[in-house]
Amino acid sequence: MDERSRTWADAPVLRVADYKPFQVLDGEGLRCSLYVSYCAFNCLGCYNKAAQKRNYGVEYTAELEERILRDLSGRHVAGLTLCGGEPMLNATNLLPLVRRVRAELPEKTVWSYTGYRWETLELIGGDRWELVRNLDVLIEGQFIAEERDESDLKPFRGSSNQRLIDVPASLAAGHVVEYEVAARF
Repeated sequence: MDERSRTWADAPVLRVADYKPFQVLDGEGLRCSLYVSYCAFNCLGCYNKAAQKRNYGVEYTAELEERILRDLSGRHVAGLTLCGGEPMLNATNLLPLVRRVRAELPEKTVWSYTGYRWETLELIGGDRWELVRNLDVLIEGQFIAEERDESDLKPFRGSSNQRLIDVPASLAAGHVVEYEVAARF
């Protein structure tokens, strides 16, 4: 799958399947989640099958971006999570938003889900790798239904093959450093 996924083209226009402010399912703390359209991985058992379509949802607008920044500015909000669809196939279009969050709200974290492996994204380079470099946490790896263990679910992962990666620590170390989820009360 990695070899084939390296050739997939970016979505020409950012389309949004959904925007969910103030939720706790897609990362630590209260987060705003942007669900983008288009994913070519086609994972069996995908929970967001409709968002795999390139033209699903609505076109991203300046008004939505302003709403996201306004929602993120609340002191109780931990950050932004990019979900899919596949954010890395929308990297070129997501980079301006992520850079704006970094510039205007540097205390907020940015997380992203992806079916790509870290190593593949590093090889691909370009805007996909640049998007990764602007993240705090990358949840990577395709959802594999056979690797979902209902008796031992890991936080923020759909299947046991997926890794939570501490992006700044990994970049500094030159190898993948797994992210440690904060203890829950």
